[in-house]
Amino acid sequence: MTKERISRRNFLGKTAAGVTATTITMSASSMSAASYNRILGANDRINIGFLGCGSRSRGHQNMVMMSAKEKNLGVVAVCDLWTRNREAKAVSCKAMFGNDVQQFKYFDQMLAMPGLDAVMIGTPDFQHAKILAEVVKAGKDCYCEKPLAESIEDAKLAREAVLNSQQVVQMGSQWVSDPVQRKVRDIVRSEKLGQITKIEQVWNDNGPRWHNPENPNVAAIREEDVDWKRWLMGKPAVPFDPWKYCEFRVFREYSGGITSQWMSHAIGLVHFYTDTAIPDTMVSNGGIFGWPDIRENPDTFQALATYNDAKLLYSYSSSYANKFGDYSLIRGKEGSLFAHGGEGSPRWFYIPEHQGLTGGFDVYEGLKELVKLGKAEMITTEEYGMKLPPALLSDDSKYHLDNWADCMRSRKETNGHINSGFWHSVGTIMATRSYREGKKMYYDRAKEEIVDHPLF
Repeated sequence: MTKERISRRNFLGKTAAGVTATTITMSASSMSAASYNRILGANDRINIGFLGCGSRSRGHQNMVMMSAKEKNLGVVAVCDLWTRNREAKAVSCKAMFGNDVQQFKYFDQMLAMPGLDAVMIGTPDFQHAKILAEVVKAGKDCYCEKPLAESIEDAKLAREAVLNSQQVVQMGSQWVSDPVQRKVRDIVRSEKLGQITKIEQVWNDNGPRWHNPENPNVAAIREEDVDWKRWLMGKPAVPFDPWKYCEFRVFREYSGGITSQWMSHAIGLVHFYTDTAIPDTMVSNGGIFGWPDIRENPDTFQALATYNDAKLLYSYSSSYANKFGDYSLIRGKEGSLFAHGGEGSPRWFYIPEHQGLTGGFDVYEGLKELVKLGKAEMITTEEYGMKLPPALLSDDSKYHLDNWADCMRSRKETNGHINSGFWHSVGTIMATRSYREGKKMYYDRAKEEIVDHPLF
């Protein structure tokens, strides 16, 4: 595989054989004439609907609020299967944006709403791809949370629907719009580092991530307040379980956990920095070591991937029982880029090779001293006041929302385009399968399939 520069239509014609059909019927499955003819002008307000009104939707709401005045955005609808969620979201939207919003239990009803331009998807992981496909078929632009998909079949389904539409889609991989991360990509592309042979990411936490034994939502929710069959969206029929509904990330049927939530960001950045797309091999391991509770997904995890044409080894690691030492590191023969901090940290430094530096110096304090001595370079931008950026940023990125809004008006490709979502999904699915099946996974690029045996 050669390095793949981004193109919105790169994968047209590569339809997915055997894609499972969605169980959702749509009353607005094709673009209406009114929607098609409503072309956004520079002064038109973009009317947005929130699809899924849980915890991530609060972030979507904050992002829209930060950009609403500058980008002329409005919120006109909210949709959630759970009555309490959508009613609470309607109240908070009125308080934040100053207007009433229409409430919908089912997203096909919301997609048929006149004047709705765009949708932000904040539903459980396994629902993203199928819902995205229906949103673009209904002629709406979309901001879709990562991961794009939990199966390669669903990833192909969503990609095909988007590429065969005229809609503007932004994946919720917000770090690709951060100014420092984009500058890091420019440095990598400049070949200042020389040949890059390894990228490491170590992003940690210390706590029972995604599980709260006292979760108030679990105590509050009732089956009659939701449509459990609709929520399952084609998954095996099981009795209603409030824990699965409220904490889907810890259950293997509905999420990969670490791979879906954190590694999707991480591997997406690797592709972004290096202009690669999908690893050739993946092997992973881990377990439930720190938090033996109701979770079925690991709390400690590590994966290794190779990109053959790029001659690159990629290492990803997360522990939820120790938070010390988060970092990202891009290793080149002529220099390194080191980020102090975990997911999305913009605190990057450039360190040239061949300086005779000792291997065991205190990384953070040592790097600051190297900067003073002129032996390392702090990476920053005007957006960060040309100062040392923080090691932790909010997930609610105005940069990423602004990029989506601008692209909805220009009809240009977003920073988090659909192919990037396909690429990160295949990588994380490979990692999840390797962990669960205890096998090394390989990607067949010709057939677009993940297999558990060498191709040659």
